Amino acid sequence: MTDVGIWFMGIAVAYTLLLISVGQIAKKRAADGHGFFIGGRNFNKWFVAVCITGLFSGSAYIAILELSYLNGVSAVWYGVAETVQVLIIALVFIAPFRKKALVTISGLIGDHYGEKVRALAGAITAFTFPMWSVATALAFASAMTVFTGIPLIISVAITAFLLYLYLQLGGMWSIGYTQLSNVIVFAVMLFIGFYAFLVNPGMDGLKELMAQKPEMFAWDHSGVQTIIVWFGTFIINVVLAQAAFQMALSCKDEKEGQKGLFLAALFGLPLIIGAVLFGLAAAYAMPGERLALQAIPLYLMETLPAPLVGLFFLGFWAAALSWGAPCQFSGATSLGRDFGKAVRPQAKETDLIRYTKISLLLLTVLMVVFALFRSEQSAWWNVLAWTTRNSATFAPVIAALLWPVATKRAAFFSLFAGSFTGLLWYHLSGWSVNEFFLNTHPVWVGMSANIATICLVTILERRGEIKFIMQGKFKSIGILGLTVAAALIAFAVTTFDLLYRTGMIGLVLFFVIIGIFISLISFVRLKEHDAQKSLLAEGRTVHDY
Repeated sequence: MTDVGIWFMGIAVAYTLLLISVGQIAKKRAADGHGFFIGGRNFNKWFVAVCITGLFSGSAYIAILELSYLNGVSAVWYGVAETVQVLIIALVFIAPFRKKALVTISGLIGDHYGEKVRALAGAITAFTFPMWSVATALAFASAMTVFTGIPLIISVAITAFLLYLYLQLGGMWSIGYTQLSNVIVFAVMLFIGFYAFLVNPGMDGLKELMAQKPEMFAWDHSGVQTIIVWFGTFIINVVLAQAAFQMALSCKDEKEGQKGLFLAALFGLPLIIGAVLFGLAAAYAMPGERLALQAIPLYLMETLPAPLVGLFFLGFWAAALSWGAPCQFSGATSLGRDFGKAVRPQAKETDLIRYTKISLLLLTVLMVVFALFRSEQSAWWNVLAWTTRNSATFAPVIAALLWPVATKRAAFFSLFAGSFTGLLWYHLSGWSVNEFFLNTHPVWVGMSANIATICLVTILERRGEIKFIMQGKFKSIGILGLTVAAALIAFAVTTFDLLYRTGMIGLVLFFVIIGIFISLISFVRLKEHDAQKSLLAEGRTVHDY
C-alpha cells in the first residue's frame, strides 16, 4: 500500500466512525414511520439542498471527471443536463407531489392501481436501485485500487455495509445528516483539486493542451447525439426520480422544497466546473491512460503530498456514499414499505419499518453480488437499471397523474411488458454497454412498449365506456402531441439513415409514441354516466385526478 493509501485509510476510518455516530443521532429523530421514511416532513431548505446536492452532484462529479479526461470540456453538458432535471423537479413536481404526500413512485402507482400493481412496481423499483449504487461504488473502487491495492469487490463491500450501518439507524434523518457531512467533504475536495490544478498544470498547461489537442476544447467533442441523449435521459427521468422526490418531499412545505432544490442546482455548479478542470489537468499530466478514473489518482499522487491526496479521495468516496445512500434507502422503502404493504395490508408502521430494515440488508448483499457478477464495467449497471425500471414505471406514473381512463389491468401488464421488452432487447444487444441491437438503446424500446401496452389494454378493456372528444381545456395540448408525432415521423422517414447511424432512431420513435400518448390523454375520456361508476369499481374517484 502506498503512502497515499495509508493516509486515505486512516482518514476513511475516522470518517466512518463519524457517519455511524451521526446515524445514532438520527435514530432519535426516526422513532416512527413518519420520521423514518420522510424525516417527519421537517427538512428545511438547507437540508433539502445538501440531500439533492449529494445525490445528483456527487454522482455527476464522478461521471464528469471521467468524461472530461476522455472528451474535454464537452463533459460539462452532462452537468448542465442534470441541473435542468433538478430545476424541472423544483418548478413542476414539488408542489403537486407534496400535496399528495408522496413517499415513493411505486407507492403512488399502487395507490391508484391497487395492491398487485403496488407489489410489482415496488419489487422492480427496489431491485434496480442497488444497480445504480454499485455503478458509482465501482467507479470509486477503480480509483482507490491505484493507491491502496484493495480489490474492487472489497471496496464495494465496505461501501455497501457502511451504507447499511447508518441507514438502518435513522432512515431519512440518517440521509439528511450524512449528506450534510458529505457535502462539507465535497468542499474540501474542491479546494484541494483547485490547488492541485494551480500547481500542475496551471493555465499555461491548459493552453499547451489546447494547442496539442484542440478537440478537447470543442463543446461538441462528446458527440451531439450523446449530448442530446444526456438531456433526453435526465428530462424523461424527472417523473421517475424517486430517491430525489423522497428526500425533497421530506420538506416542511413546498416552498422550502423548491428553495432547497434551487440551492442544490447552485451548489452543483462548482462541482461541475471542478470536475471538468480536474479531468483536463489529468489529461495533460497523465495522457494515454486507458481508464480515466485511474489516471486521476496518478496525476494527484504526482502533484500533491500524500495527506492532501488522501483528503481529496475522501471526497471521492463521499460522492459514492452520497449517491448510494439515497438509492439504497429508496429501494428498501419500495421493497419494505410498498411491497410489504401490498403483501400484508394490515401491517402497522412499525412492521413496515422492520420490513424496510430487512430490505436494506437484502439490497446491501445484492449490491455486493452485483459487483461480483460484473465489476469491470460500472456503466453497464446504469444501463441495466435504467432499462429495467424506466421501462416498467414510466407510463403507469403518467397515467396515474393525468389519465383516469387507464385501468388496473393495463397498469399491471404495462409494468411487465415494458421491463420484459427492454431486457429482451438488451439481451439481443449482447448485454453491451454501448453497442445495441439495431443501433437502438433498449430503454427506448422498453418505454415505448410500456406506453403502448397501457394504451392498448385500456382501450380494449374500456371499449363501450370511452369517447373521443377533441375539445375542452386540453384540446391544444392534444393537437400539439399529434402534430409533434406526425412531424417526427416525417423527420424519421426522411433522415432514417442518419438517425440509424447515430443511434438516435429509437429516441425519435419514442417521442413519436409520447406525442400519441399525450393526444390519447387529452382526447380519450370516460363517458359521463360511466365515469364515476367505473372508477368507484376500481376504488378510485374523479377527485383523485
